[in-house]
Amino acid sequence: MFKVGLQLFTAEGPRAVQKLAGLGFDVFLDLKFHDIPNTVAGAVAAAAKLPRVRLLNLHASGGVEMMRAAREAAGSGKNRPALLAVTILTSLDAPALRRMGMSGSPASRGLALARLAKQAGMDGVVASAHEARSIRHACGPKFLIVVPGVRPVAASLNDQSRVATPAEAIHAGADYLVVGRPITAARNPRTAALAISNEIEMATREAR
Repeated sequence: MFKVGLQLFTAEGPRAVQKLAGLGFDVFLDLKFHDIPNTVAGAVAAAAKLPRVRLLNLHASGGVEMMRAAREAAGSGKNRPALLAVTILTSLDAPALRRMGMSGSPASRGLALARLAKQAGMDGVVASAHEARSIRHACGPKFLIVVPGVRPVAASLNDQSRVATPAEAIHAGADYLVVGRPITAARNPRTAALAISNEIEMATREAR
């Protein structure tokens, strides 16, 4: 699956999704909607009409009513995209949260937002691997957990604070991993992608 994020979508718009779908790929549309319920509902309804969008996300901090409006707008068909609520961005650590006026650790805030997302009818969350295990325990085996900030052992952290290796994320309970710059910024992206794929395959076998 390919992730289409804000940079690509701002530059190319829906045709980026249409191009990937035309090549036979599913898409994770990573636009992190966060607005009043009516606006987010309209954006989700439009996104759900794009071809082969399998995952779609919004910020859990937008609140229950916003998430419920998004869930209703996504429709009920079997081909609708799974809705994911972003909990705490992996670039944020405890001091950053305090500066934003948010009490508690990233782990406690992430878990609270995951519970709120489940209550609102979301299919899952985007959350750090550091919270994945507690979210799995609290929200159940069918609740999707997508883990960003995945970095192989030798990779640079870039602007991420709470990262995990592919193996760590899988063992923590992740259903999907988001791997960006370790591939796109690699000297040989194909070699990097294959190495990460092999690490994922080995960790998945160990977790069974």
